[in-house]
Amino acid sequence: MLANTFGRTMLRLYSRSADSLCGAVSNVGRKRFIWTVACKRRTLSVRLNSDERRQQHAFLPQGSTRAVHQTTVDPDELKYFQSLAIKWWDENGEFRALHAMNDLRVPFIRDNLLNVHKAHHPGKPLAGVRVLDVGCGGGLLTEPLGRIGAKVLGIDPVEESIGTAQRHLSCDPDLSERVSYRACTLEELSADMAEREAGQGDVLFDAIIASEVVEHLADLETFALCCDHVLKPGGSLFITTINKTNLSYALAIVVAEQLLRIVPRGTHDWEKFISPIELERRLESNGFSVKSVQGLMYNPASGAWTWINSDAINYALHAVKLAEEPQSDPQMGKPDHSAASHT
Repeated sequence: MLANTFGRTMLRLYSRSADSLCGAVSNVGRKRFIWTVACKRRTLSVRLNSDERRQQHAFLPQGSTRAVHQTTVDPDELKYFQSLAIKWWDENGEFRALHAMNDLRVPFIRDNLLNVHKAHHPGKPLAGVRVLDVGCGGGLLTEPLGRIGAKVLGIDPVEESIGTAQRHLSCDPDLSERVSYRACTLEELSADMAEREAGQGDVLFDAIIASEVVEHLADLETFALCCDHVLKPGGSLFITTINKTNLSYALAIVVAEQLLRIVPRGTHDWEKFISPIELERRLESNGFSVKSVQGLMYNPASGAWTWINSDAINYALHAVKLAEEPQSDPQMGKPDHSAASHT
């Protein structure tokens, strides 16, 4: 009964205006929370940061091959997750919402990959599929993907989290044949693959997963560029993250962190949230085509996630890396237009 009531309440919040939402937050004891001022400050900050980024990228040659000079790691985020590294597998602890999210994100990944990889293996539908789990933490999503047949590499810059993942994996010797971990960043893995195998297709991944990760990154452009480097043409990129709206600030930070304590206080920074439109723009500029965006919602009363029609708070995105442009014919000196190319 409580879960149904909470669910209906959350859905009603999606249809309210920012002003109405501000009043709702105030009514639960946050009278000193000045909604309008907070939103204006954040909007101004976002615009200033966007202007700075545009000025920095204005000096890059159009269409040039960019090297990875930045890092995706935010030192503050690193310290934060180091403090939580031993708690990943506590299903009733700080990461309980991520445990529950597997009920949606595992089928979302599996079903989209099965549309591409037609081979059927009873009990192991993703057998033969190479997956990279970026920001894997303690392996909460890595292990379930391995159990349905995928060969998964989980990477995370927090060595303590990788240690937790490896210890948990050791409890299932059969799974260790399909799941492995490495303490590194995505840009480090990208550089190592380029040097070791010179980008050969047989070492690239069929899919990349970044679930609840991009809202913690220091440089989203570097993330997208590295994904392009390590993913096969036609490969899939799966992202779950939080939209950048007034509603997401109210529910993901004020309600979830400060009032209900669903996640530890300080887990999220609203400035790092990104809208589906902005994320799609970033991905398309790095050779991806977004295929679907679906909204989802967590109900803390029932402890379950559900798909919803609105992406105003959380959303899942599936993108595909486009095939490379046709190469120029060295004899004719003209590009080969025999096949349609992607723009």
